[in-house]
Amino acid sequence: MTEPPDTPADRASFGYRDVPAAEKAGLVARVFESVAPRYDLMNDLMSGGVHRLWKNAMVDVLHPRRGEKFLDVAGGTGDIAFRIARRVGEGADVTICDINPAMLEVGRDRAVDRGLLKGLTWTTGDAESLPFPDRSFDAYTIAFGLRNVTDIDKALREAFRVLRPGGRFLCLEFSKVTSAPVGRVYDAYSERALPVLGRVIARDAESYRYLHESIRRFPPQRELARRLREAGFERVSWRNMTLGVVALHTGWRI
Repeated sequence: MTEPPDTPADRASFGYRDVPAAEKAGLVARVFESVAPRYDLMNDLMSGGVHRLWKNAMVDVLHPRRGEKFLDVAGGTGDIAFRIARRVGEGADVTICDINPAMLEVGRDRAVDRGLLKGLTWTTGDAESLPFPDRSFDAYTIAFGLRNVTDIDKALREAFRVLRPGGRFLCLEFSKVTSAPVGRVYDAYSERALPVLGRVIARDAESYRYLHESIRRFPPQRELARRLREAGFERVSWRNMTLGVVALHTGWRI
């Protein structure tokens, strides 16, 4: 399938549709309100459990240490925050910020179930206008959330703003597959299988059709790296995982 052209500044991509930029946040919110109760189960089914390895690798690169303050954006169900908290142990300080209260509710319940009652702060907030002062955190993480924001560049500038000098930015996101044959198989799978799984498991085929389409429209590795540099980050790099199905981008606020 041919991908749509670039989106005008006053419009935003919502899957393969272009919608008024002011409407995207509400549309995305409805998607995640719908899928929140089965979001983590669907992640396991869609990736065959490999998303756990990708997230573990992200936290390996982060190498969290006691005394650091961490911000996990769009991390409502807690997957990255829990990994950070376990690595740090006693004294962990992780703030989870998500625009969607339904996702945060799932995350809080999961934290209680896992006995993670300390070191986690749950905050409702928008990645494009974070409710935190300048230079508040030592590290900013976002996993599979950046493609859902309306204005990626604004979200990157906000990430830079809230990081302290020497702070690290890590973004784990679906990206562009580096092998053409694998890419064709992957595209066919995600285009056809995700809506089917969504309909059967989450009872919402359309939301998972949007998630597939949002992956296709997300910037490729090199372009996202360029945009990170334009937001102010230095020492920007990326690491492909599973032949580029996902990529881990990193950058530093110097």
